Amino acid sequence: MSDRLNVLKTYKLYVGGKFPRSESGRVYEVTDAKGKWLANAPQSSRKDARDAVVAARKAFGGWAGATAYNRGQVLYRVAEMLEGRRAQFVHEVADAEGLSKSKAAEQVDAAVDRWVWYAGWTDKIAQVVGGGNPVAGPYFNLSSPEPTGVVAVLAPQESSFLGLVSVLAPVIATGNTAVVVTSERSPLPALSLAEVLATSDVPGGVVNVLSGRTAEIATPLASHQDVNAIDLAGADEVLAKELEIAAADNLKRVLRPQPVDDWTATPGIDRLTAFLETKTVWHPTGSLGASGSAY
Repeated sequence: MSDRLNVLKTYKLYVGGKFPRSESGRVYEVTDAKGKWLANAPQSSRKDARDAVVAARKAFGGWAGATAYNRGQVLYRVAEMLEGRRAQFVHEVADAEGLSKSKAAEQVDAAVDRWVWYAGWTDKIAQVVGGGNPVAGPYFNLSSPEPTGVVAVLAPQESSFLGLVSVLAPVIATGNTAVVVTSERSPLPALSLAEVLATSDVPGGVVNVLSGRTAEIATPLASHQDVNAIDLAGADEVLAKELEIAAADNLKRVLRPQPVDDWTATPGIDRLTAFLETKTVWHPTGSLGASGSAY
């Protein structure tokens, strides 16, 4: 038998590109599907939530101002990094969700493919939802999508990795920044994803990851005046209603919980467009020469 000690992993939050412990100093036990202890995860506080919003707002200008092609390159790099750490995520997803290694591998592979899929959409979504509008007058009328801003994302509770990727990737692909509340019961794959984000090309603050009690963290995010939108994917019916009421105070865009039978199914572009605003610009046309033709 080996006389080496088992080196246990210390999981931390991910805020502003750094890995702090919760400011409250609290942790909570995370167990596998059979109740076996896996790790202690940080239990985020309201202060942690506010710090994450500050970091997301600070990062928004640079991320939204980057070219769509560049954002696609960054998302693709995340997929590369996930592929390199595939074995780790298969192990964590299997423990978190009580899956066999083969089933967990399918979930991880689908999550990597999902990152690549959204990476390909970054410089194409504007062509689908934007364009020139016919108007009755000598004007150009052009509509183009722009990111909403800081988005709070409540990760799905049951699909700790693929579900998380499916709700997070479209938010940042379109230029928003995110404050993610992990699955309460199974936060470890999300906290490990933060390590991938930190070592890829994603600027600090673009994604901030908080673990803990979903209701405790989500409540201050829903009422926060500097959060522009919230995805309630990980909220139950009662909590979702409370958060939707709180979000109305500053007219947040709210994406209500939607039942998903199979996270591996092709997601479509609904989540890409969920947190986009449309900017419409009018510009007068001019005439060319004596013929009076317009451009």
